Amino acid sequence: MTHDYCVGVRCPSCNTDDTRVADSRMAENGSSIRRRRHCSSCGHRFTTFERIEEAPLTVVKSCGRQESFDRSKVESGIAAAAKGRNIDEDVIATMASDVEEAVRVSGSVIPATQIGVAVLEQLRVVDEVAYLRFASVYKEFDGAADFHREIELLTKQPQTAEAIS
Repeated sequence: MTHDYCVGVRCPSCNTDDTRVADSRMAENGSSIRRRRHCSSCGHRFTTFERIEEAPLTVVKSCGRQESFDRSKVESGIAAAAKGRNIDEDVIATMASDVEEAVRVSGSVIPATQIGVAVLEQLRVVDEVAYLRFASVYKEFDGAADFHREIELLTKQPQTAEAIS
């Protein structure tokens, strides 16, 4: 337990910046730190949270247009491919989070194609039918030969991602 003084965190009661940390704990599944603070001037106790501020992701579409990454679009694309399949909504949400995490490591500006590939990698290990549905739209299949080629690729390649349970 640390009792460091932190200049800059003002007491909400008396507005002084003479506050100290009385206790720190992990919060929100480790994504933030909860700090209990004590004002040295008036004795008021209050709580602050420290969170990582992630850089916004920008997606570059095939036409060159840029837009902000929207995880809900990834979720709806996966859900459309999984329609009628036995894939739980929580699994779809986890897959969308995994896709975001996978593309985020590449930087803050990513091509839309990278998102499509990441979705395919997730679907490949969860449901082959959903994978083929998504691939047919993403890869713009024109006929049965495209499905046949994709099925051959699907059965030849070893699954590298871990299945989501």
